[in-house]
Amino acid sequence: MFCQGQSDTAKRSEVIMRDLTVSLIQSNLHWHDVDANLAMFEEKIWQIEGKTDIILLPEMFNTGFTNATKPLGEIMNMKTFRWMKQQANQTGAVVAGSLIIREGEHFYNRLIWMEPGGHFRTYDKRHLFRMANEHHYFNAGKEKLLVELHGWKICPMICYDLRFPVWSRNQWHEDRGHSYDLLLFVANWPARRIPAWDILLKARAIENLSYVAGLNRVGKDGNNIAYNGHSVVIDPLGNVLHFLEDKEGTITLTLTRAQLEKVRSDFPAHRDSDSFLIT
Repeated sequence: MFCQGQSDTAKRSEVIMRDLTVSLIQSNLHWHDVDANLAMFEEKIWQIEGKTDIILLPEMFNTGFTNATKPLGEIMNMKTFRWMKQQANQTGAVVAGSLIIREGEHFYNRLIWMEPGGHFRTYDKRHLFRMANEHHYFNAGKEKLLVELHGWKICPMICYDLRFPVWSRNQWHEDRGHSYDLLLFVANWPARRIPAWDILLKARAIENLSYVAGLNRVGKDGNNIAYNGHSVVIDPLGNVLHFLEDKEGTITLTLTRAQLEKVRSDFPAHRDSDSFLIT
C-alpha cells in the first residue's frame, strides 16, 4: 500500500484521515443469562447520544466471565453473533466484544469485530487466565487481529492479554509505519487487582505511542467476584481522556488524529524500537 521510504505524513495522506469516535459500555452483567444481557445491551446501545464509530462491549458480555463452556458456548452465526450483526447494521457502527465460541470439541474466548453490512473479523484470546483455570476449558488464540476503520489501524485484545507487553507491542516498520493507532482491551478484571489494570493501560499507551481504550465491567458475578469498572480512554502520552469509576455508564469520546500524528512526530521513539518476531 505504501512505497518504501515514505514519511509517516506521506503515508497517512494516502488514507482517509479523520477523527474516530468510540463508545465503551461499562455495565453489570446477568450471570449466565444470554437473553437478559442482549436485551440490556441493546437498550444501552440505543441510549448512546450522537454518531459513533465503534461500540465496545465487555469480555464475555453475554454471560459474564465463566468456564461453563459446554452449556453456554455458541457456534458462529447463532444468537449472539446475529444480534451483533443486527446492532451493527442498525447503528452504522462496529460492535465488538467477546463471547464463548464452540468449534467442534474446542472452545474459544473469541472477540467478534462486527461491521455494518455483516463483514466481521475475530480474535481468540491469546493469554488464558490460569489463576481461574481458563486454560483448562479454552483453547488459546495464535494470531493477533489488526483491523482498519476510517484510516485508523486498530488492535483489539482481551483482558489478561494486557499483562503481556510483547504480545501487544506496536511494531514499527519504515515501509508500513505503525502496526496500529488504537489498542482496545475488553475485560472482566476483578476489583482486587484494579491497580494493575490502571497502571498497565497507561503503560501500553506510552510505550506504543498509541491511544488505548480499556473496557471493564462492574458488579458481582455468579462466583461472588467483585468488579469495579475503571473503564478508560488514554492518549499516546499516557493522559487519561475519560474515566468511569465503579458505576454503570457509557464513555463516548472522539479520538483526534492530529494529536496522534503530533505526538509521533515530536517524540519518534518508535524509530529506536527493537525489531522481533513472536513465535
